[in-house]
Amino acid sequence: MRKFALISALMLSACLEPQPAPEITDLSSSDLTVETISDQLKKPWGVATLPDGSYLVTEFEGGLKHIKDGQTREIGGVLDISGFPRGSLHVKGQGGLMGIVLAPDFAESREVFLSLSFVEKTRLQNSTAVYRGTLDGDKLTDGRIIFTSAKKDTWSHFGGRMVFLPDGTLVLTLGDGFTYRESAQNLKSQLGKIVRMDRDGKPVADNPFAGNADANPYVYSYGHRNVQGIAFDSSTGNLWAHEHGPRGGDELNLIKEGANYGWPLATTGTDYNGAKITPHRSYAGTEPFVYDWTPSIAPSGLTIYQGDMFPEWKGDAFVGALVGRSVWRIDLDGTKAKGETRLLADLGARIRDVKTDQDGALLVLTESKDGGQLLRITPK
Repeated sequence: MRKFALISALMLSACLEPQPAPEITDLSSSDLTVETISDQLKKPWGVATLPDGSYLVTEFEGGLKHIKDGQTREIGGVLDISGFPRGSLHVKGQGGLMGIVLAPDFAESREVFLSLSFVEKTRLQNSTAVYRGTLDGDKLTDGRIIFTSAKKDTWSHFGGRMVFLPDGTLVLTLGDGFTYRESAQNLKSQLGKIVRMDRDGKPVADNPFAGNADANPYVYSYGHRNVQGIAFDSSTGNLWAHEHGPRGGDELNLIKEGANYGWPLATTGTDYNGAKITPHRSYAGTEPFVYDWTPSIAPSGLTIYQGDMFPEWKGDAFVGALVGRSVWRIDLDGTKAKGETRLLADLGARIRDVKTDQDGALLVLTESKDGGQLLRITPK
């Protein structure tokens, strides 16, 4: 019996040893057609395509740009938030103007949803907020904050990515606040969670923990560190997200209602001082990652490709990388990762967002200290 236990322990130990990194295929900018849609952006963060084929791009320090017919124009009214003082968007650390999504019925409602770091009374207390406004020409009107997350006093790990599900509900990612990582396992806290709400910012009645007195009614999934990419795959009904690990341990995850994704109980990364956060690379009762990056690439932006321009890429995940300075294609076979391809590494650019355009092109937002660009990627 002891011999069997020893063999089992050795096998388990072998399984937990770091596995060899998969071979990475590179596609440079010369292998693709790279068109610069705009180079007049300042720290762009998120992009959305309007029905007419033009683009809205959020800028971290509070700007919202409309790019159409080669012109980049400012959208006014972004900080005019009903019921709150002008300037309640506070830019500091990792907090600023972040994600953007259009309402599912945008053609009729003209509603735009933005995420931002929000200060209501004191700069010592901030939250991730969702703003809803109506696009009227080159101005947002009727701006309202419809949701604010639990307050914290750190300026890191805001999450801030959003996506609408087919039932019209809005999913928002929230970080753990960096120094509050244990809160990711506390269902009463919104830190380290993915939350789901209706278009008025209220929790949805059929959320997985609705009616549970020991849980926050907004919680959709938990055990996250800082989710910086989320995408819904309409062909499969799967919801995907990726999150930043600490030093290593960036993860691509298949999101399930009510599931625990393990942070900080399990991670393949280590703390920034080199210390172990946990002895566990996986943990019973938590969802395993589909793919992870060690060392970290600092993922940002996510799309599950369903276009026709690159038919061989259908169903694959495309992940922007800030530290990795490229776009990473994860070859997905259903919910399993088979390999990866690195795109545009020769540009040396920090990638802040990746989206699929309505015609099947890839949209890529780059950022730098001097500005940023919106690129459109099509086959050579």
